[in-house]
Amino acid sequence: MSKRTILLCASVGTLVFSAGSVSPNSDSEPSIDAPRHASVAERSPAGAGGEATSLQQLSAAYAPSAPQASGADSQSEADSPREESSALLPAPADLEEPTLWLARAIYSETKLPHEQELVAWVVRNRVETAYRGRRTYRAVVLDPYQFSAFNPGAAKRARYLRLQPEASLPRWRQALWVARYVRHAEGRAYRPFPVETRHFYSERSMRGRAVPYWAERGGFVAPDPGRYAVDERRFRFFKQIS
Repeated sequence: MSKRTILLCASVGTLVFSAGSVSPNSDSEPSIDAPRHASVAERSPAGAGGEATSLQQLSAAYAPSAPQASGADSQSEADSPREESSALLPAPADLEEPTLWLARAIYSETKLPHEQELVAWVVRNRVETAYRGRRTYRAVVLDPYQFSAFNPGAAKRARYLRLQPEASLPRWRQALWVARYVRHAEGRAYRPFPVETRHFYSERSMRGRAVPYWAERGGFVAPDPGRYAVDERRFRFFKQIS
């Protein structure tokens, strides 16, 4: 088990885990129609003791070295052989609505858990700094032309908007746990980069298009390589972009 997994487990005591304008996710995701009126009133992490809490499940939910396909890959979640072999985690009980919005955002960007965590911190940073005047997770995610899957008229916008915790997609369930972890993580030690880090882009998704103008101004942030293995062609993070 990785040191990162142990750190995450210790930080919350249970199986509670652990934006840019361009998404590397080019997948289609059929069969995500879950009930649309699920309860989203969440208990605090300390009240999650009744949920599955084994280290094995934590490792399955959050393992940066796990061989999983990502949003930048050509196979959809439903079509991926790796996805078919993945264990379906239980959804966190009684999720709060902000966590659900955060999970939708990170799931739309990538299917790899360590990348989901980093993207989640970008979203949280935007909320905490009221970037562009948005002070809630819903407002940040739906901020026009910030997260490509939620752009007005985007082909997959409706699919992601109707995702609910009950949807039987392993990487979606993983995203729920990652989102919950990031929302509840306290202390500077858990932050992968400064709170001013509020942008990212994916070189792989920029084929044939210009690099975002703000990326040429500097402010590149490299997450700690001892904690994260991030391919810079997939995600590059930036701070102090106005």
